Amino acid sequence: MSQDEIQVSADHMVRPILVPRDISCLPWSTGYAETINSGKSKKNEDQASFHYGVIKVPVVNCLDSFTSQDGPIDDSTIDIPYYYFGMFDGHAGPGAAVAAAAQLHLIIHEKLIEIGHHLANQGAFCESSVRGKNKGILWFPQTSITNDSLIVGALEAAFEQMDAQIERENKSYEGVNGGCTVVVCLFILGKIFIANAGDSRAILCRRNYEALQLSEDFTPESERTRVRQLAEENPQFLGSEFTALEYARRPVRRDIGTRILYRGGHMTGWAYKIATEEDLRFPVVFGYGKRSRVLATIGVTRGFGDHELTAHGSSIRIKPFLKSQPEVRIIDLKELSCREDDVIIMGTDGLWDVTPNNTAASLLFNTIDQYPATDEIRLKYRYISAAQDLVMHARGKFTDRNWKMSDGSAATIDDISVFVIPIWPYKIEATKLVEVTESSHSMESNGVETHSDVNANDNSSVLNGEEIDLLVRPVSVLPQSSNSDLTQRNNEYRSKFEKRRRKETPGLDQTMTTNQTYKVNILESSQSDIAVTEVEVTSSNGNGTRKELGENIPSIQNEKSTGSKVID
Repeated sequence: MSQDEIQVSADHMVRPILVPRDISCLPWSTGYAETINSGKSKKNEDQASFHYGVIKVPVVNCLDSFTSQDGPIDDSTIDIPYYYFGMFDGHAGPGAAVAAAAQLHLIIHEKLIEIGHHLANQGAFCESSVRGKNKGILWFPQTSITNDSLIVGALEAAFEQMDAQIERENKSYEGVNGGCTVVVCLFILGKIFIANAGDSRAILCRRNYEALQLSEDFTPESERTRVRQLAEENPQFLGSEFTALEYARRPVRRDIGTRILYRGGHMTGWAYKIATEEDLRFPVVFGYGKRSRVLATIGVTRGFGDHELTAHGSSIRIKPFLKSQPEVRIIDLKELSCREDDVIIMGTDGLWDVTPNNTAASLLFNTIDQYPATDEIRLKYRYISAAQDLVMHARGKFTDRNWKMSDGSAATIDDISVFVIPIWPYKIEATKLVEVTESSHSMESNGVETHSDVNANDNSSVLNGEEIDLLVRPVSVLPQSSNSDLTQRNNEYRSKFEKRRRKETPGLDQTMTTNQTYKVNILESSQSDIAVTEVEVTSSNGNGTRKELGENIPSIQNEKSTGSKVID
């Protein structure tokens, strides 16, 4: 933005609604809009971030049976793409929100790289090798660890690391102050992971359905029990000014010596006690609903930052009661009956304070309906217009010295930021990955890989007292073809395979020609477009023939119509 645009955007009286000048900066025509507060803070404390990333997993990590002593056979990688949307609502200054918007996606990327080999082995890109020398990827065999749990763990670890980094930067640099809430949507492996810490929110809007809230608002009201239990277990956090007890009515001095209703941090019901001087202290969670506060100071219980925040008029630190750990929910697009106008709305509390979930969904579809599918030129602006309308609804108009909504009720005076993300385009991308996995499982169920001569957990066998490592390179899907075409491909793959064998095993030419008959066949299934490699080793002294089937790999179709792509 130009300096003039920046100056205008900071006008608390006008509160202009800003949208991206170039809508191509976001995928799938995703919409975004924001506006500043009406004067409660000098700067807009909301921040938003988008990032498209690719996790590059070396083939050596995915297909360990194709490696040599010097490393992988080639430098090919398996690419796992993902889309990241983040929204951050700052308080007590924009510093923490700015830091998180600039760095959280980088930390998440690092965490995803750490688990990339697991995702590639178990995801929709290839299956784990059952003939690898390693008996298992994971150390403890009794624990069930899924891709979902690995990605959830990556998000949780990234949130914790981001919070610690803000603490370090706050000590080293000026401006990294305050704290922020955060909600993240991560599109990866055909699923959507929604990670939330704070009172920003994401909802799923589906036409003719109730809006589905994808994240819980973490406030002193919703986490009252956790905060009270923590205070009861750690009275040193409270000083001499607060108590872990909650009262049906806040005691006053004349109640001392009388019976009052209370409940402790461990209690869900109510009981009587004799009021004492200590019962005149402030409850650790003070107030109810949107007015509830931790230590009578802050209205959120999860997020980043706030490391230096203290209760009003005291030196008691609030951070021990705040958590950076997100709640993570998952949408599996394979199981969701997705439609073209299904949309996720992400917004800061400036939107949700005055806009119920179903109202937001209704406003969304009213805007989308104004852009018919036949109008291709205008169609790409429908989501950005929807985001703008949502912000306009929550901001209202300045009337009689107040910001009011169209029905005359009070509008929000807070900063407002909104993402409107269609999920149908990603569903199309994810479907391809799902089809790949199903195709691979179909081949296994048809028995293409079945063989009884070789231990399924070992990629080496003994023939004539001599151990032979079978380094079989899988190939991609072959299109249905004539016998002559298949024969030509067999010859090509056989030649490539033999070159790799010679490279992996010095002196192979002599040992193979003098002791065994060795050949490679490319098999083609009549029920699907899957091809597998077969290695046949025959003893020259007539001790028998042993066949070893290579790994199946799903198809990777070229954009051109000239055939399939071979992984080599």
